[in-house]
Amino acid sequence: MQMSDRRSIRERVGALRNLRPFIAMVWRTSPSLTLTSLLLRLLRAVLPVATLFVGKLIIDEVVLLVQLPDKPGTFGQWLEGGLLNRLGLLLAAELCLAIVADVLGRIVALVDSLLSERVTNASSVRLMQHAATLDLEDFEDSDFQDQLERARRQTSGRMTLMAQLFGQAQDIVTVASFAGGLIFYAPWLIALLLLALVPSFLGEAHFSAKSYSLDFGRTPERRGLDYVRQTAASVETAKEVKIFGLSGFLIDRYVQLATKFYAANRDLALRRAGWGSLFTALGTAGYYLAYGYIVWRTLTGEFSVGDLTFLAGSFRRLSTLLEGLLTSFSITASQALYLNDLFAFFDVKPEILSPPDPRPFPQPIREGFVFEDVGFIYPGAERWAVRHLSFALRTGEMLALVGENGAGKTTLVKLLARLYDPDEGRVLLDGHDLREYDLESLRGNMGVIFQDFFRYNLTAADNVAVGKIDARDDRDRIERAARSSQADEVVARLPGGYDQMIGKRFRNGIELSGGEWQKIAIARAYMREAPVLILDEPTAALDARSEFEVFQRFKALSAGKTGILISHRFSSVRMADRILVLADGKVESAGTHDELMRQGGRYSDLFELQAAGYR
Repeated sequence: MQMSDRRSIRERVGALRNLRPFIAMVWRTSPSLTLTSLLLRLLRAVLPVATLFVGKLIIDEVVLLVQLPDKPGTFGQWLEGGLLNRLGLLLAAELCLAIVADVLGRIVALVDSLLSERVTNASSVRLMQHAATLDLEDFEDSDFQDQLERARRQTSGRMTLMAQLFGQAQDIVTVASFAGGLIFYAPWLIALLLLALVPSFLGEAHFSAKSYSLDFGRTPERRGLDYVRQTAASVETAKEVKIFGLSGFLIDRYVQLATKFYAANRDLALRRAGWGSLFTALGTAGYYLAYGYIVWRTLTGEFSVGDLTFLAGSFRRLSTLLEGLLTSFSITASQALYLNDLFAFFDVKPEILSPPDPRPFPQPIREGFVFEDVGFIYPGAERWAVRHLSFALRTGEMLALVGENGAGKTTLVKLLARLYDPDEGRVLLDGHDLREYDLESLRGNMGVIFQDFFRYNLTAADNVAVGKIDARDDRDRIERAARSSQADEVVARLPGGYDQMIGKRFRNGIELSGGEWQKIAIARAYMREAPVLILDEPTAALDARSEFEVFQRFKALSAGKTGILISHRFSSVRMADRILVLADGKVESAGTHDELMRQGGRYSDLFELQAAGYR
């Protein structure tokens, strides 16, 4: 046995530990539906052997009646003589069993579908809730994205496991009832049956593990496949795909990836089908060997014709059930491996947390923020994003950050909002480390809009309200925030006003221009009405005049508040109370616009370079 095969067996056995928390999760979702499903299945489990035994009694009764020496000549005479009474009762009993089995089957299917949907919804909610607690660092890691994708698939993809586990419990009871009959007549048939089915079980277990290993290893490629498919046909990329003629390139890329997937799946499916056919043939041979033995015992008079029918049917049903059980046990072990993806995601813990006894956010802020020799390097990066970064952001001050791309401006904002914690140094608020404050309160008192803000396919009102979602029903506050960012002018042009769906993902949605989206996004920061306001280059799609007006309002509305402004347009930056020039992750110079111009250096050079473009 190869090392990979031994490892996969250990993994499958170890993965069975996931079944207990999975069943517990199903039970917590709906104890009543879970219990109902189990009880109904228990009742269904004894119906097959009861039906088969009633069939045996019917055959024995028919044989007995056929052998009567003086049989009545007409049906009426049979009835008058009472000879059909027992047979009639047996037929009625079998009819009732058939009706009950059909009705129970439909009720079980209904209960399972309701329970499955409840579990899917509950696990999806739990996944979203847990994801909300994790760090930004996790989401920016490609390995974590693979893990999240696998976990997301398991919230709905594993519901077949629930029905399978319940079905196994039902089949075990049925197997026990059939096995009891066989043991009573011929115990050695059970041993023959198991010997015939073990190879099939081992083969199925082997190929199920191979399938999981293949599926697990291809998660990055699958995300790549989904990305190409989405890129080739989506409203966000349609313009560039058409103008640059990318459809052929993207389709070829998709075909290459899909062909690799198909080839790997085909090879595994062919081997699985070949070995499966061989193992099935062994099981069939075992059945007919047992069948021949039962026929011989019937010919010698040891078994009745009814016994022959009952035993042959029992052996066939038992063979099918055991084969299904052994196979499903193997599949269950493999599906339990997939549950690793879900529960491993739930085991991921955030590192950025509130302390046990957090300090409340100061109301109002008295001193402001101080960066003390702060250093931070992104996970997996080779160079520091910021290092030896020291400066103060005073209460009520509007601070502008300038610098070339990669200077550390956005990283500084992320550290201020505790989306990351420094690797060196510390960030203070009113003299206390940010890590001492309640995390939710800290972020709740900051209105931050990044350049890569998200475009929500929601109503215009909701797109603003996400800045303070618990105030979603406060229309006055929403409209006030929209006026502050000039988004009210955008909304006024929409047919449905604030109730208009924006974005083209859903029916009746209206797409906005880049500048219109940015005004909507900036309104989210004002919606928060926070003491700290941060605009991180969110106005790139605005013309110079619009951006200047937005920043004028930002300065006016942030009066008495602490604000940070990041922009590449120096006409806007110069209105700040103080400007920090960042280079190589640290403060190179600081001062007002006039002071920095007199100093010369990087700020003066960049300003003159930009100004020359307008002359």
